[in-house]
Amino acid sequence: MGLELSYGYGQTPLDEEEREGLKIKSISTQKELDEFEQLNIEKAILWTIRTKLKAENILTEKFIKALHQKMYGDVWKWAGEFRKSEKNIGIAWHQIPMELKNLLDDTTYWVAHNTYSPEETAIRFKHRLVSIHCFPNGNGRHSRIMADTIMEFVFGKDIFSWHQSNMVKPDATRKKYIQALREADRGNIEPLILFAKN
Repeated sequence: MGLELSYGYGQTPLDEEEREGLKIKSISTQKELDEFEQLNIEKAILWTIRTKLKAENILTEKFIKALHQKMYGDVWKWAGEFRKSEKNIGIAWHQIPMELKNLLDDTTYWVAHNTYSPEETAIRFKHRLVSIHCFPNGNGRHSRIMADTIMEFVFGKDIFSWHQSNMVKPDATRKKYIQALREADRGNIEPLILFAKN
């Protein structure tokens, strides 16, 4: 296959079988792939707005898979399907359904009992979701849109600004994002909340 991918700091490489899932065979560079994925993601965001999502449908495995499929389905055959390979980050692939169920149950409890502020609930969800790493690729962008979806449709609040970046380019903003994720890994969620809000 002609697609040569370059992976930046904190990005997850695709295995050969996953790379074979590329639907648009004319894509040959990372830049072209990023552009096609971004167009697909913009369509997915429009879908979340037009669908008039109900809060009770968001914290479900079905919605998590559907959102990923909407975000990447024009580009990748495996969009919306849990990964079946080990990655440099994330849990063992066969544990994904159970760990995701635990996360969804925990978050449903947090929402029902006002355990955290809306911002902290959404960011704690986002952090654990990206740590599970459900999909072969796109987990960071997917988890950020999930956090925004929780803010907007579960809490009726404004979405996060995420430094006005999609964090695809390995620049200073992405480094700051990865550092905030690492802090959250160590139990300090505040830098990630602040990053999301700025």
